[in-house]
Amino acid sequence: MAPKFDANETKIVTLRQYGGEQAPSSVLAPKVGPLGMSPKKVGDDIVKGTSTWKGIRVTVRLTIQNRAAKVDVEPNATSLVIKQLKEPLRDRKKTKNIKHSGNLTKAQLFDIVRQMRPKSLAREFKGTVKEVLGTCNAVGCTVDGCKPIALQEAIDNDEFDCPEK
Repeated sequence: MAPKFDANETKIVTLRQYGGEQAPSSVLAPKVGPLGMSPKKVGDDIVKGTSTWKGIRVTVRLTIQNRAAKVDVEPNATSLVIKQLKEPLRDRKKTKNIKHSGNLTKAQLFDIVRQMRPKSLAREFKGTVKEVLGTCNAVGCTVDGCKPIALQEAIDNDEFDCPEK
């Protein structure tokens, strides 16, 4: 027999999800079914919680307590960069292998870095800047009209000025 359900116990479930879209029940059912929750209801909560991230893939953290799910969006560097580029929505089923050829300003870059700082493993702020520049390179965008790899080299040579925080 299954163990007794504890009302005060909190469970944390994480999953990658396209913002503003309903997750298939086949994905949610094995994760939230054993906790006594309806996958459809949890999917609706996720849609409400990720509506600002429409079309961008983000990590969703569900904190489940007393059969109620609280949705937290944990954006990674890629989703923050794509959101800052402010590109129009695309149909994922029709357009594949998208190159995001936008341009970020220094202020936008530092804003992304400040949001990523708690998750970063770098010791200093400029290390986190280099991590986000690597993500910009992978996404395919430029920063202040320069290639991200050139800016990483400039940071190494102390030619690109980074704030302390």
